[in-house]
Amino acid sequence: MKVVISIIFSLFFTSSVWSQLSEEDMKYYNELEDSLQNISQRVFYSKKESVRFDANKQFLALWTFILKDEKSMQYPFDSLKKDVSLLMAPDKKFRIITWDMRKEDQTYVYFGYLQVNNSKMTKQGMFKKQKTIQYEVYPLQDRSTTVKTPENYIADPSKWFGMLYVDIIKSDDDFYTLIGWDGNEKLIQRKFIDILSFKEDGTPIFGKDVFKFPGKFAKRIMFQYAGEASMSLKYNPSRKQIIFSHLAPNTPDPTLENQFQYYGPDGSFDALYMKKGNWVYEPAIDIRKDKDKTDNVKKPEPEKQTPVYKPK
Repeated sequence: MKVVISIIFSLFFTSSVWSQLSEEDMKYYNELEDSLQNISQRVFYSKKESVRFDANKQFLALWTFILKDEKSMQYPFDSLKKDVSLLMAPDKKFRIITWDMRKEDQTYVYFGYLQVNNSKMTKQGMFKKQKTIQYEVYPLQDRSTTVKTPENYIADPSKWFGMLYVDIIKSDDDFYTLIGWDGNEKLIQRKFIDILSFKEDGTPIFGKDVFKFPGKFAKRIMFQYAGEASMSLKYNPSRKQIIFSHLAPNTPDPTLENQFQYYGPDGSFDALYMKKGNWVYEPAIDIRKDKDKTDNVKKPEPEKQTPVYKPK
């Protein structure tokens, strides 16, 4: 009962502090959104890499200006969602904004921001405490090119392992689970199950030891597969599982083991389920009743796939 009362109080307190945007606020943010949209046309659609990256500097500068205001967390920026991922946490604690830029060498670089609604207890006299909310924004600095072991990497936003986030799962009291994609390079793309948590002082941390996965001591889970393949990785709320394609080489040739440019879905699915604050691996699940028709994941046909090069 105390937990229910606490949740209700928290929701009431949060809504009273984060009031709805006024008409004047909406007009102000509409104008800023139009400016972002105009710049985004060059960021995402210019043919020259130099033009895209110059425009991205302006894009970043404007986002930095906009996000300094705590009211910006309430504005949806809907017109940008075609090119920019804007994900709000289920409990409204944070919003994470990410986007990717492909370079001429077919590799990717990532940019973004983390907006956080940090609730804190402050002393009001000798015995009294009051709950206050502090707004903070963190630029996400992509350092993925310097990371040799992505699955074991833990960092704050200044040393973020960059990716494009596509979903947020409120997994446990202590952390959030993020599903992300990384174009990586021409031959191999990647998907991730990442973890975001917060220290006692409110500092965000990416990566956490919450996985029970065979052969791994991972702080995040990485899937690697062929650049032309399609992998399903989704949270199923009815089953309370993260369900994902099982990846394997497109032929039974043992020399293809860990040659991820030949990997793709083999038609079966595995899952992770939450148990005592950990994501626990479950192989070979039956999803015939739950499969999303939009997944459209098919078993690779080796005779129709042309490898980029033969492994030695």
